[in-house]
Amino acid sequence: MEEQVGGSRGLGEKPLPATTTPALSSSGAVFILLKSTLGAGLLNFPWAFHKAGGMVPAFLVELVSLVFLISGLITLGYAASVSGQDTYQGVVRGLCGATMGKLCEACFIVNLLMISVAFLRVIGDQLEKLFDALLPGGPQPWFAAQRFALPLLSALVILPLSVPQEIAFQKYTSILGTLAACYLALVVTAQYYLWPQDLEHEPHLSQSPSSWTSVFSVFPTICFGFQCHEAAVSIYCSLRPRSLSHWALVSMLSLLACCLIYSLTGAYGFLTFGAEVSADILMSYPGSNTAVIIARVFFAVSIVTVYPIVLFLGRCVMQDFWRRSCGAHGPPVLADPSGPWVRVPLTVLWVAGTLTVALVLPDLSKIIGIIGGVSAFFIFIFPGLCLVYAMDVEPVGPRVKCFLEAWGVVSALVGTFIFGQSTVAAILELA
Repeated sequence: MEEQVGGSRGLGEKPLPATTTPALSSSGAVFILLKSTLGAGLLNFPWAFHKAGGMVPAFLVELVSLVFLISGLITLGYAASVSGQDTYQGVVRGLCGATMGKLCEACFIVNLLMISVAFLRVIGDQLEKLFDALLPGGPQPWFAAQRFALPLLSALVILPLSVPQEIAFQKYTSILGTLAACYLALVVTAQYYLWPQDLEHEPHLSQSPSSWTSVFSVFPTICFGFQCHEAAVSIYCSLRPRSLSHWALVSMLSLLACCLIYSLTGAYGFLTFGAEVSADILMSYPGSNTAVIIARVFFAVSIVTVYPIVLFLGRCVMQDFWRRSCGAHGPPVLADPSGPWVRVPLTVLWVAGTLTVALVLPDLSKIIGIIGGVSAFFIFIFPGLCLVYAMDVEPVGPRVKCFLEAWGVVSALVGTFIFGQSTVAAILELA
């Protein structure tokens, strides 16, 4: 029997709005969270291990971050239940006020647009390297140029995957994308053991961080890699049965699995190349390596499948704005922003805009820190603030309230520090 939308609520949870959103099982929710997390950040983790100063500092930073990452996901599910809202920006607006809601919407759009551009840039780079490996020697044919191949892929594959109305549709492609990301981790691990002859010399491995600043510089990479929090509220609201304990289990399983994949990729990529590891781990391997060529194909598939999830989240923000600003005054056919007459043009505009920027910008490696810094709002700051404000809505014991408020403040302060440090560092690199 189909679960009721408001079923399995915890004590004091408000029923979320009735909706026709397709139900997500535990496995479907795990796979979407996995795919939301296993994106382009996977390529940067070996370089992050080098920047952190070796295996031990990198693992410590990752474990500390994992506590906040899981806490943020659980907090967002709790906040969605307390506020009765079914979108991230709606939760922030409902608990923290209209001003904070507008800030959340602005951060949402900026961050998701930059992520979409970065994903398309990564796909274009992988396509370029694939054509170089498959068509060696001499000038590349016209169809191998990024300016032709990337728009064609966007029109034939990415756009159709991005048009559907609900995020539950993405659980099918998310399984494929998750397997592709796992294959990349497997290749990096296997290369260390099975193909040592590809290395020209023994890698130099850092044993300690050069400074505390270098350790802190790893946090934006972790934020960029583990950013699934933007999708958390939408996934939670589609979860059946929906309860905070069920959501906590799904969140922990998803992030622990992601942590394993990221750690294997980061550790073995760093052990293989040491201080000479590239920011994109696939760039460190010989272009003729068959396993790496296959990894490029699979990873491009992985990014293609996560792009629609990012677009879905950004489109939800624009649809909410449309509903508040134009829904009551426009023609009836345009009153519902989830209808095809609004949803399809917004999707085409998003794909066309991010594709144009991706083709114009030659290199996005220097703005990863900015993306990671803005992501700190969604991983640390907004969940922390929502937890603090939720204590004024949800009746809890004084000791529990004091602890939760303190944790919310700590989370918000940590996020503010990461945002400030990473943004300043990124600006200095761009200068």
